Amino acid sequence: MPEPSTSNGRFSAVRVLIFDLDGTLIDSKLDLVLAVNATLEHMGHQPLPQEVVCSYIGRGAAALIRSSLGPSVTDAQAEEGHEFFLSYYRKHMLDNTVAYPGVREALDALAPYKMAVLTNKPVRFSQAILDGLGIANHFQFVFGGNSFERKKPDPMGVELLLRNFSAQPTEGMMVGDSDVDVQTARNSGIYSCGVSYGLGFESMRDYPPDIMLDSLADLPAHLALRASA
Repeated sequence: MPEPSTSNGRFSAVRVLIFDLDGTLIDSKLDLVLAVNATLEHMGHQPLPQEVVCSYIGRGAAALIRSSLGPSVTDAQAEEGHEFFLSYYRKHMLDNTVAYPGVREALDALAPYKMAVLTNKPVRFSQAILDGLGIANHFQFVFGGNSFERKKPDPMGVELLLRNFSAQPTEGMMVGDSDVDVQTARNSGIYSCGVSYGLGFESMRDYPPDIMLDSLADLPAHLALRASA
């Protein structure tokens, strides 16, 4: 996908950065796939290929499990699967999960900005992973899929973060790996930055972000370039 065109100074007002978690800051793919397939085994289903499970990630754990169990799943089965998944994943969420290359360096360089995490992952897991990887200190707020009445792409989370940071929409940017994050930014009136290395790159073809990066390490210089233009 070509990088969307930008103009000098377009992001000069940005001072609040809101990050997605899975596929953006952390490579959690293997642990999520293993947890989903453990859940499917528990429920008497065959395992799914990694690429299929990954295509379901991004709209929260309940949606992930419901999609993985298939269209004939009942509400009771979906709830049982969701509960098993959460229990299993809680024990194994840091078995293989790591920060993507360049993330730690980017977060250090972005220290002057106000930063938060807004993910559809349950907040207690999100906070535990950030703590476990030693990067939680970069974020003033961590909100998960169960922090609000409605999940991304609803703007509720971004709107609260902007209020908490006393910022206007023109001062905010959402950084994520999928169409959910781009739509969240659009619904909130803030800028969007996509990363091409995550789980939802293909989904952004129909929802191109304001800027696309191949590495989060490129973001600080990109913002600085525009801030000084």
